[in-house]
Parts: sequence; structure tokens; C-alpha cells
Amino acid sequence: MKLTEGGQTRVPTSLLTVVLSWRAGPAVAAQAVLVAESGRARSDRDFVWFDAPRHVSQAVTLDPEPEPGTARLSVSLPRTGSEVAGIVVIGSVPGSLAEVAGLRLTVFDHDRPVVSYDVDTPEPVPAMVLGEFARGDGDWEFRAAREGAVSLAGLVREFGIRVDPVRAPEPRRTAPPPDSERADWHPDPRDPTRLRWWDGDTWTASTRPAPPPDSRHCPRCGAPRRRRLLSATQLFGGAAQLFGGSALCRECADETAEYLADWSARAERTLRRQSPHEDWETLWAALRYQRIDRAAALELLRTPAHEQLERLVAFTCADGVVEREDLDDFEDTVAQLSLSGPLLEDLRRRLHRGRLLTRLRSGELPLAKTAGLHLDPDERVHLDLPAAHVRHLARGPKRSTGRLIVSNRKLRFTGSDAGIEIPWARVVSVSAADGLVEVSATSARGGALLEVADPGYVAAAMEGALRIAKRLALAPGRRDTRTIPPDVKAIVWQRDGGKCVECGDSHYLEFDHIIPISRGGATSPANLQILCRGCNRTKSAHI
Repeated sequence: MKLTEGGQTRVPTSLLTVVLSWRAGPAVAAQAVLVAESGRARSDRDFVWFDAPRHVSQAVTLDPEPEPGTARLSVSLPRTGSEVAGIVVIGSVPGSLAEVAGLRLTVFDHDRPVVSYDVDTPEPVPAMVLGEFARGDGDWEFRAAREGAVSLAGLVREFGIRVDPVRAPEPRRTAPPPDSERADWHPDPRDPTRLRWWDGDTWTASTRPAPPPDSRHCPRCGAPRRRRLLSATQLFGGAAQLFGGSALCRECADETAEYLADWSARAERTLRRQSPHEDWETLWAALRYQRIDRAAALELLRTPAHEQLERLVAFTCADGVVEREDLDDFEDTVAQLSLSGPLLEDLRRRLHRGRLLTRLRSGELPLAKTAGLHLDPDERVHLDLPAAHVRHLARGPKRSTGRLIVSNRKLRFTGSDAGIEIPWARVVSVSAADGLVEVSATSARGGALLEVADPGYVAAAMEGALRIAKRLALAPGRRDTRTIPPDVKAIVWQRDGGKCVECGDSHYLEFDHIIPISRGGATSPANLQILCRGCNRTKSAHI
């Protein structure tokens, strides 16, 4: 959409690119100011320009090397905090904008232009507001504007910015700090008594006094300890809010508590994967920028992190399909939040067990060495283990001990008084229930009920062999009939409060079919419930 001065239109709430382009004249530089409801910036850090090309929230980033004849800003609207009401876009030149021919502002959504604005008659000023992103009722709009000033410094001063933007860029010969890929505070190359923010690419304009390295001063702002100090327990009821072993001054404690309240909400959205534009490194960099000890943040996230991991494992294991990405998500959360403990190890074992069974069902089967067994040509044995064959007779169940052999051709059971041999072509399904492995075959008397030490493992291996024999192991998109859709799992989890409906336990949770699938039960919210492992084992396949 092409706008004229004062025009406005809605824009997608996504990652946008603002491009200033011109046909001739001096190079135009792009800047941006993040403003609150008052129309003014919250601090100097809300000014994005050549000396601070990336906002700490990652909401606005200046392209340091745009194409000739252009200037570019990346604008990520989802990363703006709720206190940001708008983003003002500014263009400036060393001389006068009147010397620039064909100045145009275009907003792109990926490679698709959504807004364009031709600045036909720029005023003879060196800096000008060219447009503004404004937050509406849950949406964002872009408004074309034109407001000039006698200098860039004077223009940004109207938004409450106190830095002097006419200073020359940092000389290229200024060496980066150690660990230059990490955004953090470092001694200022210009003034070692101050700290300067390194954003991971360049030195920015953000500086602060270097706190004295002694216990007589606040470790965050350097204020003398004669000011009233608050301890960690006074601040967060036991959360580790110490910085290098010293308590914070009252002002820093209040700022830290206020900032962590908003930061923890962002971190919990990242935990639940509801913030695709946020990543852990961005969150940790935001803490370092505020000079907040990471231990305090970790303590705040410990409980929601364990709850999210319980949810992740329960959702993943509900269908009996655990992919490599699920393990990576689990370990990434554990590493980022420095989690440990027996409950965590139990979840890890459960997830790795699920991954092992998934691999078996997909056809990644072990090879077993056998002795004294006659095999068909090209027959490979996958399992060779002790088992018992259970037969239900008129006088009651009869149990025969022996040896179970599973190969790529068939399954065999050899015992002292019984023996069976079932080719995979006759097998319909394999399942584990009540500590037994049930093999269903095409004939009523052709199946088998087997008692083994690990029914889940044996059933998964048999299922994998069956799928290979019937050419189903590599079928794309094939899912088990027990698969529960993600939206159904979310409904049941929220309804049951993420706890066992029988005992209220919140560890080792499983999705249970109230009426089992084997008895015609549906995979629907009404027929699903959350049970802990103990309650689920007690219930078994009973209604």
C-alpha cells in the first residue's frame, strides 16, 4: 500500500524490514527510537543508531552494511515489551535532506512490500522523522510522517534521548573484547573507569560506571554501602539475589525485582515455546545488560521449568513416539537452566526409554547371537531371551517356560512341553498389557500370550520386525493408532491441572484412556485423563 503524509495502515505483527532508498544525493542514515505511551523514550538505550545498532530487546536492529543507495532497519514487533507504544523511524544526512532525490520508505514483510511512502519534497534539514509504528488494539499500524529538525541531536532530544549522536563512530581499530561473540559489559576502550556494552558485534554507546571491586559498595551500581542494603531473603523470599556475595542497594534491589517480574514472564513463554522470536541467549544477554545475577533468575524459573519438563515428557510419551528433537529440547532446557536432581534424572530415563522403543518400532533392531538354532537362509535373529507361554485352558491358565526367538522371518517359542512358530505374514498386531506381550494372528488359535521380563521392550522389537516384514517401517507419515492429537493433549492437561486425577501427584504423568482402546475406547478429551505411573499401573486395562 502506498501512503501519503499522515496516512496509516495496519502492518503484520512479525519480523519486518524498513528500507530507506534514494536515487541520488548523499547517503541517508537510518535511526529508530522506541517510545512509551508518553511519546518519549524510557532511556537513552531506546535509541538505535550507528553507535548502538541493536536494541537490547532485539526489537530493532540497524543493518551496518546495506546495499548501495539504501539504509535498512530490522523491526521485530513481537519482541517489543508491553511498555513500548511505538517505534519512530528517522532519516538523517551530514548535510541537508533537500539534496536527496527520490527518497522513499518501504516496509517489507520478508520479501513482500506492505507499505511505501515517497518523501517528495524533503525539507532542507539534516534529520527528519519519516514514519512511526504504533501499537493499537492488539495490532500494529504504520503512519507516514514528516517532521524535521535542525540537527539529529535536537530531534532525538525531543524524545528524551540524552546521548550526543554527532560523535564519530567507534574507530575500526578498536579491538573487540575477549569472548567477542557474547554480549556483555566490558571495560570501556575509551575510559577504563567505565563499562561499555559490547552487543556481540560492535561497541555500543551504552556505558555505566565500573563498580568498585570491594564489599563497601553495591556490586551493581557502585553505590556506597552506607545506603540501606537489602538481603536476598528480604527481596525474593530465599531466591539467590546476591551479586558476587554482596547484597544490592535498595535502588538496585527494587529495579532488579521489577525487571525480573517482566523477564520471568518472557522466559516462561520461551519455556512453553510460545515465543518463537525469543531465545535463551537473548534472555541471558538482557540480564547481563541489566547487571542482574543469573542465579536469581534461575531460582525463579526452577519450578516452572520442572513443570514444563513434566509436560514435555508426558506429551511426548503419550503416543509412544519420541524423536531426537524431543531429547534435544529436553537437554537444551536442562542446560540453559542448570537443572539437576533425582526427579530430573527420572524424566531423562523415561524420555530415553521412549526414544529406544521408538527406534525399535521404526525398525532399528539389535542383532543377537544364537547357538544351536537352525535358521532359514538370510534369517537374522533380533531377540533371544527367556520367556513363558501362557495358555488359557478350561481348567485355568497354563504357563510353560522356555525360550523366545524373534527374527526377521518369524517368532518362535520353544519350551519343554510347548512350542509355537508364527511367520510375520500371519501376525496382525503386537501389544504389551498387564505385564504380557500379546501377539494377534490371522487365525483364532494362531496367536500367543508371552510373559517376559520387559514386555514394553519385547513388544516394540516385535512391532519393528513386523513392520519391516510387511514393508511398513519406512512408510512416511505412518502413526500408531494410539496417537493423541496435540490439541487434545493440551485440553486434557489443562482440564486436569497437570496432575494425577486419582492421587494429585505431579511427577511421571501419563495420558490414560478411561475406556481402553482394546475395548473400543475413543481418543477424545472425554475418554482421556491424566494419571501418574503408579495409578496407571494399578488401573491397567480395567475400566
